[in-house]
Parts: sequence; C-alpha cells; structure tokens
Amino acid sequence: MERTLVLLKPDTVRRKLAGEIIQRFEKRNFRLIGLKMTHWDLSIAENFYSIHKGKVFYEELIQFMTSGPIIALCLEGDNAIAQVRKMMGTTNTLEALPGTIRGDYTLSTQQNMVHGSDSQESFERECPIVFRPDELLP
Repeated sequence: MERTLVLLKPDTVRRKLAGEIIQRFEKRNFRLIGLKMTHWDLSIAENFYSIHKGKVFYEELIQFMTSGPIIALCLEGDNAIAQVRKMMGTTNTLEALPGTIRGDYTLSTQQNMVHGSDSQESFERECPIVFRPDELLP
C-alpha cells in the first residue's frame, strides 16, 4: 500500500466540487486516512512550494493557494501516487483528457483544481507540512 497527498485547491472549494472529487477517489477504492479543511497563510504556502521558488509562476501560485480554503487528503491504496496523478490529468488545460479531474473541471492552467504528490519523496516532504502524525489514521 502506498500513500499520497492530495490538495483540493481554493478554486475547487469555491466551485463546490470537493465532494464530487473526493467521491471519485473513494470510488477507485482509495482509503481516506486524512482529511481536513484549512486556510494556508503565506509561510505554509511558501514552505510547501519552496521547490518552485524563483520560477515565473511562483508568486501567482502562492497568492492563489492563500486566497481561500483548501481541503487536504491523505489517500492510501495500490500504486496511489501514479493512479491519483492519472485521475487528476495533466496541468495543461488544453491537454487534460475528459474523464480526468482537470479535464472535466479545470478552467485555467494556473488554477487547476488539485495537487497530488508526484513521487514518494515528494509525499514524504509534503505530508508533514499539511498533517501532523496524529491527524492520520494508522
């Protein structure tokens, strides 16, 4: 079993699509082991996205991620990282396939609904920023 982190970004919450997206993961038999709604301050967003510091989109990303509440999920399942990323679809709105979360719902590349860990190393770095150990089921 593998774990992955998923963030339902402020656009997802604003558009009232969180329940539908969570349901997609549950229908694929992922076990929900962590769930919380939070509103990031600047320091959390900068820490979480520190790997993108200096990139053209960094400031806009930080502003977006602090613009409203997010819902954080920790999911567990077989090959969770790759499977969840496949379900999310590509970040490029024009390339996101119908049937994926981004293909079905994303309105812009900059505000692309969801974040998912892209590797085990990313999960191990990201998850402790979002969840304390006592907020996750064993």
